[in-house]
Amino acid sequence: MNNKVNFPKNCWYVAATSDEIEAKPLGRIVCGKSMVLFRAAEGQVAALEDFCPHRGAPLSLGTVANGLLVCGYHGMRMNADGKCAGMAGQSVEHFRKGIQTYPAIERHGYIWVWPGDAALANADLIPDLHWARSPDWAFGGGMFHIRCDYRLLIDNLLDLTHETYVHASSIGQPEIEEAAPDTLRKDHHVSVSRFMEDIPAPPFWQDALKGNNLDPDLPVDRWQVCRFSPPGSVMIDVGVAHAGHGGIEAPVERRASGIVVDLITPETETSCWYFWGMARNFNVTDLALTDSIRDSQLKIFTEDLEMLESQQRNLEANPERRLMSLNIDRGGVEARKILQELIASE
Repeated sequence: MNNKVNFPKNCWYVAATSDEIEAKPLGRIVCGKSMVLFRAAEGQVAALEDFCPHRGAPLSLGTVANGLLVCGYHGMRMNADGKCAGMAGQSVEHFRKGIQTYPAIERHGYIWVWPGDAALANADLIPDLHWARSPDWAFGGGMFHIRCDYRLLIDNLLDLTHETYVHASSIGQPEIEEAAPDTLRKDHHVSVSRFMEDIPAPPFWQDALKGNNLDPDLPVDRWQVCRFSPPGSVMIDVGVAHAGHGGIEAPVERRASGIVVDLITPETETSCWYFWGMARNFNVTDLALTDSIRDSQLKIFTEDLEMLESQQRNLEANPERRLMSLNIDRGGVEARKILQELIASE
């Protein structure tokens, strides 16, 4: 086994959002594999290796016509099953083998691909994002390409101590680092929880309280429950409620809360795709509120991006350095153990 490989391949990963592949094909690298995504007949999503069998051109530079992927170099046409479907004025019968295909499924507004053994791909293993199929929830989000090991991002999301410093002007406050995290691993899942009582709401949550027609200046109880599932899903139950009304169990008329959605896909060993957003179940028809929350998250996650890419450069420049491990790192440590177990099993 290549010891440098830091991601399992027999898993579903998000390769794109649904709206990224409408009329044109899309090239994307997932787990070191160059893929082209496109909509075949009747809008079904297909994923092939991004390599034309004629002269090796990237098929992602081509077009889609009548459900076929057309190479942008000489017009070779490819079926969704990776077989050559024809080429003007040429015989392609000897190209029977075709090119590699990858299992691909469109679900919850995302395109999921399986870069490993296709025989093991099971659609039931795709995470059930209940908020994505419910009219009782609103969602807004985006995507980043980050030049860092995807595990650094998982570390970041499972240790929110950094909010006090990296996000001091939005969601950070001293009470976060003062609250000891509770970390629990069960099978292949990790949860890290923090609860804070009778504290001021930081700016982001003040705005969210206003969005639910609540007084932003009253003391609040705040919670953060981060849940990791392999290979790269971190769902964070976050929110504030007016102090003394039950915290995470408070009624909706006393709270502002949501699920921070983090879907992380390795591109290479040192880069990844980050699909982020927030789902909320209050004032779900307020589109301006959805846009406002998304814009605030964009600013927050941009701050993370700068830190993570700088961290990656520092680690690459100092490969011999041994890093400290503290109690706040336990969530990330357990997540890495799970990932390593999955890699070893392959």
